[in-house]
Amino acid sequence: MSIGNSPEDERPFENEHVEADHEEARPSIGRALQQARIAAGLTVDDVSSATRVRMNIVHAIEADDFSACGGDVYARGHIRTLAKAVHLDPAPLLAQYGDEHGGRPAPTPAAPLFEAERIRPERRGPNWTAAMVAAIVAVVGFVGFTMFRGDDGSNEANVAEGSTPGDSASPTTKTKKPADPEPEPSDSAIAAAPQDKVTVRVAAADGRSWIAAKDHNGRMIFDGVLKQGDTKTFQDSSKVHLVLGDAGAIDLFVNGKKIEENFQPGSVERLTYTKGDPEAG
Repeated sequence: MSIGNSPEDERPFENEHVEADHEEARPSIGRALQQARIAAGLTVDDVSSATRVRMNIVHAIEADDFSACGGDVYARGHIRTLAKAVHLDPAPLLAQYGDEHGGRPAPTPAAPLFEAERIRPERRGPNWTAAMVAAIVAVVGFVGFTMFRGDDGSNEANVAEGSTPGDSASPTTKTKKPADPEPEPSDSAIAAAPQDKVTVRVAAADGRSWIAAKDHNGRMIFDGVLKQGDTKTFQDSSKVHLVLGDAGAIDLFVNGKKIEENFQPGSVERLTYTKGDPEAG
């Protein structure tokens, strides 16, 4: 009887070869995104322009280098965004990323609720038109008040005890009633944005987010990451273009009004706002 390995002893080695072949058959995340981009006939510049993900980050992800993303949450968001841009289902890629990087990140505690800081208007010069209107109203009111008091004074002089006709003809000295003080400006007037400009305020309320802002000529005003709690205010004579890398983490205030939009966490939003009532373009 010969002593050797039985078929049962060789079976685990066969299974290991099968698993190794399966791993080799599945491309990496970066490779899958690159192949899908090429198949769609898109360049890295095309994908970067469509998703607002920087070209260096697109190159790094296609090389399976996620260190430039700024963390697992942003890496998952970039994978999801790039996959949709090249017509791939992001779910298998996100599952593969979780397998290779320790699963989904631990949930972070919810940020405490806080009242959004009111937008402060820029310092402006005195409103001469409003002052002139107020002065005209005050003069008209004073003239009417004086005429009314003059009639009452003549009657009082005629019926006053011990008065004479000559006394009634003499002018009666009267104390002028001081004009009512002008009311203090309301909170809404203080918080109002200039009507001749568009003012956009971005607040990172629920987490970090990459923000890009351009003026009406297409010039870049800001391009960077807002940390949680940071705010930025942009102003232009007619139009402000925005790109939000993680719109779900952002609170928007346009021309003194909060924009109530149900943006999803990790979603990329491209918005345009003009003077007058807030209106997304």
